[in-house]
Amino acid sequence: MTEQLKESLLSRFPTPFYVFESDVLRERVQFLKAHLAKDIELCYAVKANTFISPYIADLIDRYEVCSPGELAICTEQEIDPKKLVISGVYKTPELIEGHILSDNCAGHYTAESLEQFALLKKAAAASGKKIKILLRLTSGNQFGMNEEDIEDIIRTEKDNESFEISGIQFFSGTQKTSMKKYKREITHLSEFLKKLDSELGFQSKELEYGTGFPVYYFEDGKEFDEVAFLQQFSEILAALDYDCQISLELGRSIAASCGSYFTKAVDMNTNHAQNYAIMDGGIHHIAYFGQFMAMKHPYFDIFPQREGEKEEWNLCGSLCTVNDLLVKGLPLADFKIGDTVIFKNAGAYCPTEGISLFLSRALPSVIALEGDKATLLRGAAETYKLNY
Repeated sequence: MTEQLKESLLSRFPTPFYVFESDVLRERVQFLKAHLAKDIELCYAVKANTFISPYIADLIDRYEVCSPGELAICTEQEIDPKKLVISGVYKTPELIEGHILSDNCAGHYTAESLEQFALLKKAAAASGKKIKILLRLTSGNQFGMNEEDIEDIIRTEKDNESFEISGIQFFSGTQKTSMKKYKREITHLSEFLKKLDSELGFQSKELEYGTGFPVYYFEDGKEFDEVAFLQQFSEILAALDYDCQISLELGRSIAASCGSYFTKAVDMNTNHAQNYAIMDGGIHHIAYFGQFMAMKHPYFDIFPQREGEKEEWNLCGSLCTVNDLLVKGLPLADFKIGDTVIFKNAGAYCPTEGISLFLSRALPSVIALEGDKATLLRGAAETYKLNY
């Protein structure tokens, strides 16, 4: 993003706001596809950022939807329903029955419990449609089912005419960097799929695997060779001793780099030899995975940029809580009220994971940037109106 473009955005839109760059987003997806096996499909986890889904519709094979709200958003964005995987731990009968009966029946539905499977089975039978179901295998938490439960379902239901059990879904966490963990997971999945085949006569057509690829947010001196990382992961995945379609569910890894968060310094003071800048945004808008009491310095820009001797500044948000710390000890040159700090890698979860309604501050604007063209996707929204 050029300095001229930053200035143009700041002249048009009051801070704080998010900017999501479609060119960066598309380049990111193409980078991932280029460094993974050509027959791997990509599934975008919509919860990472609901605003950017339409900009990669021609590059993404699937969209993981985990709530009625996300489903409504994808419908409004005219995402092909056959690309949707309706997932999530809480699916109401009203949602499932209504959606399966509608003209927008999804490509896949996940069963994360015996109760959910029974619900899907009943809805499929009532609709007369043959839906595709992915059985979620737990990694040891509240999500998914034990191997024994999945085996029981397949043993009794693999030939049901109302639905097709197309495969297994598995997700074990986020920000994973350990190749040993990936190897353990792939080995476990391979053995389980072969067991279903050899003992129950069930040939899984697909495996949806939530990899939890890492994103580095902080200037901590650590180098991350992502090309080498993806090559190692691809080699491990190639060792999956089972022939089925593999789709990788990615959210953070796809969305993070396309986003920036703009927030302006609106007040300053120095207390006990510490410089404090009050920003018009705060922790209710910008939440990085792995941040620890603002001690780490995220990747950022300053507008306008100035030369000179640097002083350390503590950047605080506009919430009335001492916990509203964005960054501690950030070295800045000639920092002034009215200057804008641009936090990078804010494309994933930052707009959706923060405590947005805490203290009833306004929700920030959301802007899509296609080349030099800025489109306001959502204006700043007040949580309530003052009459004065």
